[in-house]
Amino acid sequence: MASLNQLSPPSTGTDPGTTNHRSLRREVGLIGLMWASVGSIIGSGWLFSAKNASMVAGPAALISWGIGAIAIALLAFVHAELGGLFPVAGGTARYPHYAFGGLAGMSFGWFSWLQAATVAPIEVFAMINYATHWSFAEGLQRPDETLTTSGLIVAVFLMALFVAVNFLGVKVLARTNSITTWFKIAVPLATIFVLAITNFHPGNFTDHGFAPFGIKGVLTAISTSGIIFALLGFEQALQISGESRNPKRDIPRAVIGSVSIGTLIYVLLQVVFIAAIPAASLAGGWAGLDFEGISRPFAGLAMTVGLGWLAYVLYVDAIVSPGGAGLIYTTSTSRISYGLSKNGYAPQAFEKVDKNGVPYFGLIMSFVTGVICFLPFPSWHELVGFITSASVLMYAGAPLAFGALRRRLPHRERSYRLPGGAVISPLSFVVASLIIYWSGWETLYRLGFAILIGYLLLGSYALYAIRKGLPNAPRLDWRAAQWLPAYLVGLGAISWQGPFGGQGNIPMWWDMLVIAVFALGIYFWAIRVALPADVIEQNIEDVEVVDAGGH
Repeated sequence: MASLNQLSPPSTGTDPGTTNHRSLRREVGLIGLMWASVGSIIGSGWLFSAKNASMVAGPAALISWGIGAIAIALLAFVHAELGGLFPVAGGTARYPHYAFGGLAGMSFGWFSWLQAATVAPIEVFAMINYATHWSFAEGLQRPDETLTTSGLIVAVFLMALFVAVNFLGVKVLARTNSITTWFKIAVPLATIFVLAITNFHPGNFTDHGFAPFGIKGVLTAISTSGIIFALLGFEQALQISGESRNPKRDIPRAVIGSVSIGTLIYVLLQVVFIAAIPAASLAGGWAGLDFEGISRPFAGLAMTVGLGWLAYVLYVDAIVSPGGAGLIYTTSTSRISYGLSKNGYAPQAFEKVDKNGVPYFGLIMSFVTGVICFLPFPSWHELVGFITSASVLMYAGAPLAFGALRRRLPHRERSYRLPGGAVISPLSFVVASLIIYWSGWETLYRLGFAILIGYLLLGSYALYAIRKGLPNAPRLDWRAAQWLPAYLVGLGAISWQGPFGGQGNIPMWWDMLVIAVFALGIYFWAIRVALPADVIEQNIEDVEVVDAGGH
């Protein structure tokens, strides 16, 4: 079996999974990979999350950011080892497939696709929200921040623009994203510096209580105010790792580096936002925080404290930052669907690539899905809680795959080996489960419906492919995934009975202990029933051969 470094798909060749005999191109370097992740992390989250977290947790939002950063870092470390081990397109959709077979792979593949496909619409909402500051765009949103008919037309146009840029190919996309990411980093850093030296009021951290809403406010802010959503995105380097020039070396560096950069910027933004708020705006306490233009928090705050020039820069960045993130998530969506098809969970049309190595059918479907998302979720905030849960559910598959692969394939070459992985892996799964739980019952039951839709779509195709004996028909491996329905149903049941939007029958703190014990039980159950080593090796070899364009 050839090593992954030798499996660099050419621009043309024989690919049994496609009808046009083309495959993905390995043209992306370390900076392109890292900036793909950083460009996704620094999106619309920085424009809204500091304000939302402050209103939910007060100054204790800093604790929320700390917990969120630790959680994402744990997950990123796990992904770094897996990404260096398996540099394949749509990586997060494939790791559980290797370790637990078809049913688990299909499930976490759907979670991955659902998360990626719905982020671009969130970024479009953010762009339109800030754009309504200008007179020519005032009619795009209603007072409740829902889209008007003209706003919907603009939103569809922006989604189409994301897709159009993606058709230029991954090399052009990486260069475009690298350029915009420099700007996206420069503006938040400038905002931090300017607010810190011109409007810094230390009393804001204590005058109305440091934690006015207690621990529940701190934990709720992590999932619902945009903190986890803001820190998401490190996986973008993994999704395009099939197009990396030196994946084993560059992917771990890109993942860990992007999380470090994003965390530092977001924590500093939260600090200066809290400190810059005028006393009059806090007359009603943190829950009643108000100033002119608060729906566009940082720009409105800049105008309130007399920094009109900074507000102007922020309004420009409010187009660039969400636009860049939406662009790269559109890329990610098509690569995940490409990976789903390679594994036999989706029609082979998703594997078709054009002369630039772009999976064009997946791009078209990401556009259609994005447009649909404008209908049931009419605002940025309403989408964030849902996507946070879907995202972390997607991430939860990696620690399970990590643990299974460490046990089943202990001697397989790893370009990055996570120190303390035997402890970090189950801990990261517990943390992921807690973040999902903190998003609340109202969000989780909606997510449950989305999961059922995925099983109907992907499951129907997988069964059809098996029945017809198609070349990419998957092995569902029911035994190796026996823990999965128990995990999904159990997590929902605990949420239903817990105090985060549920019945409140499980008291605070006890509910989190229940989640932790439950998650650990699922983790070790999953590791115990994972596929045998020879079957895992066969799954890996099957994907390597297909991605290399072989038979």
